[in-house]
Amino acid sequence: MPAEPLRPVPDEATGPDSHRIGDVVRTGERVISFEFMPPRDEAGAAQLWSAIRDLEPYEPTFVSVTYGAGGTTRDTTVEITGRIARETALRAMGHLTCVGHTRQELVDVITAYRDAGVHNILALRGDPQDGPSAPWTPTEGGLSHAVELVELCHEVGDFSVGVAAFPEKHPGSESLEHDAQVLAAKARAGADFAVTQLFFRASDYAELVDRAAAAGCDIPVLPGIMPITNLRQVTRMAELSGAEVPASLLARFEGLTDPADVRREGVRIATELCEELLAAGAPGLHFFTLNRSRATLEIFEALRITV
Repeated sequence: MPAEPLRPVPDEATGPDSHRIGDVVRTGERVISFEFMPPRDEAGAAQLWSAIRDLEPYEPTFVSVTYGAGGTTRDTTVEITGRIARETALRAMGHLTCVGHTRQELVDVITAYRDAGVHNILALRGDPQDGPSAPWTPTEGGLSHAVELVELCHEVGDFSVGVAAFPEKHPGSESLEHDAQVLAAKARAGADFAVTQLFFRASDYAELVDRAAAAGCDIPVLPGIMPITNLRQVTRMAELSGAEVPASLLARFEGLTDPADVRREGVRIATELCEELLAAGAPGLHFFTLNRSRATLEIFEALRITV
């Protein structure tokens, strides 16, 4: 990782009005955000910070850093999120899951975020270590639901808390309506906004928002966008999250053997989806970057006229 800051941190007079994402989304400002993953090695770290440098000039509303299954990237996630908060002009959000942690361990992580200058947390129950479709078994002395984690974040510090939402049924849920009820409960517990899992049909997002509203949930829901730059990788991630890659979308890749052509078509598809979502009234876009900036930048450039 580079030793020097990526960009000078603005002072109070010139910096963002608030470090808290919830305060920004409530103004109605269009939200653009990027999600990164903790690197596994030095090469991955160099790729991560290169992507952050590439995307920072576009002044996203916030960036987030994911949390490994079972807390496997706990220290790295907190370190990277804190460094982004300290050394860039970006609002930083750290992820946190209940998986593999006692309540006290969760308090320790939340406290570490607070001490690192991070004001925003994405509070997730998390998937079982055997996969999202496996039965959920809480850690002894831990929490069972994201609602509890939202409440705990507010107990420990003055955080803006985001949560997950599911355009298609969560693999462990009994119904789409149940998912909406859970989202509404998280909002009542103090969640400021939600970010969806990846999906590929704008109609799935619109129906989620309608179900959430019917359940009494009025927090902004940011659609999660994953550009298809590697068809096998994205298909696998969709399977794990319970999302469907529509046959009509897969048909657009038929006959494409050159990875560059696959990536180009994937960017085109993602851009079309973003245009549909913004036209339908989505409050913004959340990009899953996979620590690569190129595809996200191409989509962002194509949307600049509307974003």
